[in-house]
Amino acid sequence: MTETTHFSTQISKQLLIEHQAVRQVIKLLGEGATIPFIARYRKEMTGSLDEVQIATIQKLLEQLEALEKRRAFILESIAAEGKLDDQLKLSIMQATTMQRLEDLYLPYKPKRRTRATIAREKGLEPLAAVIMKQEITDLDKLLPTFVKTEKAVNNSSEALAGALDIMAEWMAENPTARERIRKLYHQQAQISATVVKDKLEEAKTYSNYFDWNEQLPKAPSHRLLALFRAEQEGLLKVKVTVEGEEALARLSSLFVKRQSTTAELCDQALKDSYKRLIAPSIENEVRAFYKEKADAKAIEVFAENLRQLLLTPPLGGKKVLAIDPGFRTGCKVVILDRQGQLMHNDTIYPHPPQRESKQAIQKINNLVNAHQVEVIAIGNGTAGRETEDLVRSIRFDRDLMAVMVNESGASVYSASKVARDEFPDYDITVRGAVSIGRRLMDPLAELVKIDPKSIGVGQYQHDVNQKALQDSLSLTVESCVNSVGVELNTASEQLLSYVSGLGPQLAATIIRYRNENGAFKERKELLRVPRLGQKAFEQSAGFLRIRQSKNPLDASGVHPESYYIVENIAKSLKRPIAELIGNSSLIKTVDPKSFTDKQAGIETLTDILAELEKPGRDPRASFETVSFSKDIRKISDLKEGMQLTGIVTNITAFGAFVDIGVHQDGLVHISELADRFVKDPNEVVQLNQKVMVRILAVDEERKRITLSMKAVLQHT
Repeated sequence: MTETTHFSTQISKQLLIEHQAVRQVIKLLGEGATIPFIARYRKEMTGSLDEVQIATIQKLLEQLEALEKRRAFILESIAAEGKLDDQLKLSIMQATTMQRLEDLYLPYKPKRRTRATIAREKGLEPLAAVIMKQEITDLDKLLPTFVKTEKAVNNSSEALAGALDIMAEWMAENPTARERIRKLYHQQAQISATVVKDKLEEAKTYSNYFDWNEQLPKAPSHRLLALFRAEQEGLLKVKVTVEGEEALARLSSLFVKRQSTTAELCDQALKDSYKRLIAPSIENEVRAFYKEKADAKAIEVFAENLRQLLLTPPLGGKKVLAIDPGFRTGCKVVILDRQGQLMHNDTIYPHPPQRESKQAIQKINNLVNAHQVEVIAIGNGTAGRETEDLVRSIRFDRDLMAVMVNESGASVYSASKVARDEFPDYDITVRGAVSIGRRLMDPLAELVKIDPKSIGVGQYQHDVNQKALQDSLSLTVESCVNSVGVELNTASEQLLSYVSGLGPQLAATIIRYRNENGAFKERKELLRVPRLGQKAFEQSAGFLRIRQSKNPLDASGVHPESYYIVENIAKSLKRPIAELIGNSSLIKTVDPKSFTDKQAGIETLTDILAELEKPGRDPRASFETVSFSKDIRKISDLKEGMQLTGIVTNITAFGAFVDIGVHQDGLVHISELADRFVKDPNEVVQLNQKVMVRILAVDEERKRITLSMKAVLQHT
């Protein structure tokens, strides 16, 4: 059995996915295919596995490959020491987890100088072995033979102490012993926290945990991350413990023979081993295990929030007047054309200290008329509500929609190299306003320019494994970009870099080619781009759109490799391809089975016909506006029992945060999301969803607003 077949068999059993489908996914990944491409264009090969399933297979494959790599290293390392016997080799070969491998390797692993090492150097290992067997009846006669002053063993007591140190290390490195204590921790471990002395004031944020204790395996991920963060900040002391007597009882049967005269010495060594070596080691290991689990949950929440944010319904191509509000420095105003290009910028000062509201109203009115503005976008940060009130007070000579836009991360973009390269002649305030306007037109295209970690939709994002977080967020962005599709002739370099098969270098090369040669006229012209070969074309072409192409299929999600199928369909109907596109009644007359072949099965034909019916369809929902209560402006305006309109801004494992227009989001705890039990907040709410909430409590000093969605009539 080849290694790949072995991996696919294991993954198939673990995920309960057909073996052949797993093999094909592994094969495609090995050939450089991306997850979006496999999920979209290789359904026959994989049995229509979705992106989540394919990503899970990829992750398990990477874990198995890492396991095999570590196994090979351990075998080589122990063999080099001359200590690899047949039984040990078999045990290593049969190990199915990284933890089991490390347990087997521990006795042979190079280590720092320990008490046991020093005792071995004194020649006390044979004495330890004799005591460990617990067969000797007269230890007093044996001990003096190990007293050797030249090796710093001055008396029998020193010899015995050294032997016990060696025995303690043997016990700590015993794989069975470690597994028994590991199981005990996973079954019964308690996590406790106490506040650090003299840190009471500093640690107020964590006051709930000043005297905390609960079962570790049942502790929710967000609480663990909070405890570990407080510990890292030096505010709480956190311990993970099990009942010591129970632990020793589980170990005793392994090492102590009660009928032996040396049993008491083994028991003494065992207690030392457990307290000094085993418990600290397993505690660290178990803490790392639950931290990793908590990280995974937080990353999952962040990735789902990011997905929902990136797939926020776009307004589309409109002439936009965008405002980045401010008090002292004024409000930056920009005009964007329907393609999001900057046409004009200005500054108004309607708020304190200048209070030039009349001039500001006149300027906005003039800009709206001069540029035929269709929509006004207002950032929701400082002075956002005040600026919204100002705009809504203006009597325009046409119907204009004013929309509050979440500006999280706009300041990060405006100070970035991407923004400087795009607008080298403008300051950060102009760039910020442009970002707000573009974010309304097409959130996905604008948000890909910002590091996902700066968008502000995560939970303990700075406390989790940063590589795992980055990998997950990159996959999420890639998935969103490819599910929507990208207009090749208008896409930014950042947006193109997330297209399947491209990446940053090819994206930059495509932009240079486009700047030098003008707009792409058809998809196959991509093959003229330097260093963009057949493989990259295969992976990317189906996700790129050219609206004015010579070939009408270039504006759709039909992959170029399948154009011949559409040509055959058109020929059978005696119609040009252009007449098929969007013609639902005509497409419904096509029998997909009639056009399947070795390359394209029924899954591909079904997708092609669906794409022809709605070419280039956008999976995002329709745009919807949200208006806050005009009477509620600041946290002091809130009263218990009020029912208000809000918009979900962040979702965590413990609930959802909702913007109700007072510059401080309120929390709907998971227990207050619905009149039924809710396990996952995403069952009830989505990011940017309009909701009705009731005020439960307001803490002005701590700026905390507690909300409920129970028994509140929700917007649909």
